Amino acid sequence: MQEFVFFIEGDVGHPLTIDPTVWIFDERKVDLDTYFEDLKTKDDEETAYKKAISAQWDKEITEGSTPPRPNTNGNEIKYEKQKLINGSFGMPLKPFLVNAEPLEKVTNVEITEENGTRHVISFADALSGIVGFSHIGQPLRKDGPIHFYFGDGSNRTDPIKNVCKFTLYKG
Repeated sequence: MQEFVFFIEGDVGHPLTIDPTVWIFDERKVDLDTYFEDLKTKDDEETAYKKAISAQWDKEITEGSTPPRPNTNGNEIKYEKQKLINGSFGMPLKPFLVNAEPLEKVTNVEITEENGTRHVISFADALSGIVGFSHIGQPLRKDGPIHFYFGDGSNRTDPIKNVCKFTLYKG
């Protein structure tokens, strides 16, 4: 039986052993069903947001503000629970790589699968990567503990699966 943890090691100040099953309650998690589409529209959304805020500011200056209405029907909590039960989630890898304190000379990362298959990517690609840890509300027991997705979503339909280790090193 496979261990349900993965490792970050190599040219680092602090090797890490990480249990991805605890991430379901982490606020940094991302919804894999929408994350990569959201990346494409992020710049457009930021521009639209800035325009909307400006318009709202102008309106409040001329007409006054309206107090916010509280959510009185309680559906928000039910929605969040359903999302956790049925969602597929990932976690940005960057905070964990940074916490391992990579040495300045690190340029590459070797991703190792449970079966020993190895993939070499740049450290920059690893920093922007997302690791999937949940599919339809369940841990990745069959082909986990995690999947690796490039930050640009280029492998979103075919992630690196069965990832058990990230080894940082100088190329």
